[in-house]
Amino acid sequence: MRIGELAERTGVSVRSLRYYEAKGMLGAERTSGGQREYPESAVARVLRIREMFAAGIGSDTVSQLLPCIHDEDGTPNERATPFLVDKLAEERRRIDQAMTDLHRAGAVLDEILRAAGGAQPEQ
Repeated sequence: MRIGELAERTGVSVRSLRYYEAKGMLGAERTSGGQREYPESAVARVLRIREMFAAGIGSDTVSQLLPCIHDEDGTPNERATPFLVDKLAEERRRIDQAMTDLHRAGAVLDEILRAAGGAQPEQ
């Protein structure tokens, strides 16, 4: 598929897709005219990249992580180096802490809403 179709199917801008390619996170074949052509698996890869970015994982770590997972289902393969395992464990601890902080902040907001007039927060 061409870059425009990949952008449309994933909700990611063409500019972002070019960035992903420049950072080594996404690969494309080139036509004789120089246009990018992506395999179907690129859709899952781009969505996975977006998930990682949404979790606050930086592009350098994502670039290292992607070769360690299967595009089709996100399951790990055997390419993870000890350095990467340590880096990913650090990221996981950071994400866990962020989730704890978000839950605490949500609980405080719930209390304020109840005190301000009995508003019931959506769960």
